[in-house]
Amino acid sequence: MNSSAVSLREIVDSAVAEHHGKIGTLMPVLHSVQEKLGFVPSESVPMLAQSLNLSRAEIQGVIGFYHDFRTSPAGEHLIQLCRAEACQAMGSRDLELHAKQRLGIDFGETTEDGRFTLEPVYCLGNCACAPSVRINDGIHARVSTGSFDQLIDDLEAQE
Repeated sequence: MNSSAVSLREIVDSAVAEHHGKIGTLMPVLHSVQEKLGFVPSESVPMLAQSLNLSRAEIQGVIGFYHDFRTSPAGEHLIQLCRAEACQAMGSRDLELHAKQRLGIDFGETTEDGRFTLEPVYCLGNCACAPSVRINDGIHARVSTGSFDQLIDDLEAQE
C-alpha cells in the first residue's frame, strides 16, 4: 500500500470516527472527506462502504445525486451557474452557453490550467436576483454575459 492510500485510509477513518454513532452519518462523513481532500475519491468508496456497513452502490448513489460532492479535484476557482427555473427565466441558458465558451469547458470540467471548474447548481437561493452565479464562496446576482466576463477578468487579474 502506498503512502497516498495510507493517507486516504486515515482521512476516511477520521471522518467515520468523527461521526460514529450518529444517525445518518453518510452525508457528514462524505462532507468531511471532501473538506479534507477537496473531493471524494473513488478509492474511498470501498473504505466508506466497509466502515459504514453500506453498499458501494448506496455511497455512489449519494455522491452522484448531490451536486455538492465532487469525484475529482476542482480548479482553483469553482464557478457554479444556477439552472433553476427562476434563473432560466431570466437568461441563465444564454449565460451558461457564454460561460462554457469563455472558459472552453463544459459542466463538470476544469480548465487545462486548473484555474476554473464549471458546475451546474439547481438553486442558490437568490431567485429574486436571477440569474445567479456562485464563484468560490461568493454569490453574484443579475449576472449578464458582460458581468460574467468581468468577474473572470477580475479573478485572472488577481493571479
